[in-house]
Amino acid sequence: MPAFFVAERHCCRRLINEPSADFDRRQDPDAAPAYWAAWHSYIGAMTQAGVIVNGAGLHPPQMATTVRIRDGQRQIHDGPFADSHEHLGGFFVIDVAHLDDALAWAARARSSASGSTEVRPVLPAPAP
Repeated sequence: MPAFFVAERHCCRRLINEPSADFDRRQDPDAAPAYWAAWHSYIGAMTQAGVIVNGAGLHPPQMATTVRIRDGQRQIHDGPFADSHEHLGGFFVIDVAHLDDALAWAARARSSASGSTEVRPVLPAPAP
């Protein structure tokens, strides 16, 4: 397992995986207010706790462009590569003391109730 302690703290990236229906709620005039209110409340709680380092939401997978190199040639594919029922909706980097703390924050994420929230340690910067 790689070292993931940064200044004696546990820094984790949390990947927010949402089902297609949640992406649809973002644009639905009736569902969007509740959808975004839940996220704003969650982000506010993390901000107030002082654990948030960085984060961003992502556009729907249909906005993706996938690049790969095969046999020295660049291949471009519009849209997501994987056909999946869950999509990466965004990410947060949080700075907490222990993995259990990161998992507790992940459990509070809106995405954990309808999709999933993946927690991963952030790799340390390479030594110079």
